[in-house]
Amino acid sequence: MPRITPGSNQLNRRNFLAIAGAASIGAALAACGSSGSGSGKTGSAAAAQPVSQADIDKAMSTPTTITFWSWVPDISQEVALFQKKYPAIKVNVVNAGQGAAQYTKLRTALQAGTGAPDAVQIEYQYIPTFTITDSLLDLRPYGASALRSKFVDWTWGQVSGGNGEVWAIPQDTGPMGMLYRQDIFDKHGIAVPKTWDEFAAAARKLHAADPSVYLTNMSANEPAAWHGLMWQAGAKPYATSGKSTVTVNLDDAVSQKVGAYWGGLAKEGVVSSDPDFTDAWYAGFNSGRYATWLTAAWGPVFLSGSAASTTGKWRAAPLPQWDASAPSSGNWGGSTTAVTKSTKNPIAAAMFAQFLNSDPDSAKLFATKQSFFPATKALLADPGFAGQASAFYGGQQVNQVFADIGPTVATAFQWPPFLDQVVTDWTETVGKSLADRTDTVAALAQWQSRVTSYAKGQGFTVQS
Repeated sequence: MPRITPGSNQLNRRNFLAIAGAASIGAALAACGSSGSGSGKTGSAAAAQPVSQADIDKAMSTPTTITFWSWVPDISQEVALFQKKYPAIKVNVVNAGQGAAQYTKLRTALQAGTGAPDAVQIEYQYIPTFTITDSLLDLRPYGASALRSKFVDWTWGQVSGGNGEVWAIPQDTGPMGMLYRQDIFDKHGIAVPKTWDEFAAAARKLHAADPSVYLTNMSANEPAAWHGLMWQAGAKPYATSGKSTVTVNLDDAVSQKVGAYWGGLAKEGVVSSDPDFTDAWYAGFNSGRYATWLTAAWGPVFLSGSAASTTGKWRAAPLPQWDASAPSSGNWGGSTTAVTKSTKNPIAAAMFAQFLNSDPDSAKLFATKQSFFPATKALLADPGFAGQASAFYGGQQVNQVFADIGPTVATAFQWPPFLDQVVTDWTETVGKSLADRTDTVAALAQWQSRVTSYAKGQGFTVQS
């Protein structure tokens, strides 16, 4: 099996929980980027035998303590719901760090054979990093497959293996849409762009009319957003077959279309490429430097806290489309609950992971207390959630906008088992081309070459 050497880069959105607190929005946001094992051919060919209900009942009535690693603030209320139903099970919640910090500790514990949690929060895009090392428990024997219909379709593809394995239970999501300044659009006679061609024309028109304003900011340090836009365009950049073969397709025709589009607008100087989640970036939203933010379903709450001075001026819409007759979107963000294969309490941990994210009351708490965007179909269809009117967005029902976007997210997008290296290489190639206003299509070829070389160096057979 190839060796995996973790890189040092981390996606910027991993710091959102801390940022959320600093912005005083009263809600924490799930750490970065979209992800999942997709249809990667990892794991056993057949599911283990189902655990009997008698064994489940016995385990859940036997005094047991399980350890759960999570960076979600104030998750105690959700955990309390589980413990109320199963009073014999105590859940010890540990914040082992956010994103990369937790993953580093998790890898170390798994390799050492001691200190790993029973259950653990993992972002969608990092599931392959741990399935490739056979570190996650297949949850099918514990009844997880029966939950599939409860969750948004594409999320199940992110937590499933090619042989039907269920590696984790979805917790929250980040389908991508567009937040825009209605006042700026009105001032300059700009209609909400329905296609990317219309978006480009509006970008040129707006910046020509007011050089201090950009239609949007394509951050040169945000590979998570870039992946979401690739996802929307229909790119299939990664696939894993078994434990030793990967597909890397970062500069195919679809990826080049995305690269030529954004690289072209950056070269023209009609979109900015400011680093996101910096003081200057926050100031840009408050000052009207950016007329839109191409973001995810967690973005509306985040922006309402970070740009409070612009209350009432923003609205939400779907992303512009490459093909208006076939609406599509990508995802940016969201996490899951997985169970480590090393757990000594597999039944209790598996039941906890399932309850935490599928129980209606627990799912509702995540939406109301942490302002996570739901992964369950029932909550997305609940008028009490979807019908909420936001004063920041002029009374618009923004949750409904993103709930309608969710079903357009393609189910086939996959992630590589070495994402840290992928995002490091993106920042140093594609991201740099956006910042420097150089050839982004050429940068895609560099990204492809670097990732391919890394994968081969780790012992993978690489296909393209």
